Amino acid sequence: MSVRTTLAIAPVIPVLTIEKVEHAVPLAKALAAGGLRVLEVTLRTPACLPAIEAMRKSVPEAVVGVGTITRAEDFVSSANAGAQFGVSPGLTAELAAAAKKAPFPLLPGIMTPSELIAGLGWGFDTFKLFPAQQAGGVNMLKALNGPFPDIVFCPTGGITRATAPDFLDLPNVACIGGSWVAPADKVRAGDWKGIEELARDAAEMRRR
Repeated sequence: MSVRTTLAIAPVIPVLTIEKVEHAVPLAKALAAGGLRVLEVTLRTPACLPAIEAMRKSVPEAVVGVGTITRAEDFVSSANAGAQFGVSPGLTAELAAAAKKAPFPLLPGIMTPSELIAGLGWGFDTFKLFPAQQAGGVNMLKALNGPFPDIVFCPTGGITRATAPDFLDLPNVACIGGSWVAPADKVRAGDWKGIEELARDAAEMRRR
């Protein structure tokens, strides 16, 4: 499945930092039940890779990716865990080379036009604008659409439920990444019904 095909599945990709492996499956089931089937599990805790493996085995309807890829070796460990796509906060020549050998596609992060041009040179045409709000948010994406009309983005970073519709209304935004659909307090409390409701609200957002 290509990156663009993956981004077209739902308007919001939950960005998940999982602290305990036992949270992985019920969290994935709640998000998928609410209509958010594409999940990004960040490489920020020891539970990340076991969580991806558990989600792949127990929630087949979900498309599970790994986030915060920063090293070439991350592709190998993520593939072994069963990741179906990867997301990086930035892009280097080393990561671009490793991505070509990986069994899953990469959504690379960029913040500036120069980084975007470098990414184009490495063969990418779909990017994560990160951190989206700090990089200029909606106005930055509008500005990039002029010189790069064929580029598609998944902005992530600082986007909230209140600001999400402004991003989704842009012609060069396929979807957005957001953590508000799985707040840490609800995950720790095991409030899977509450998370399902947040996911359903996000899944119903309209894209241009």
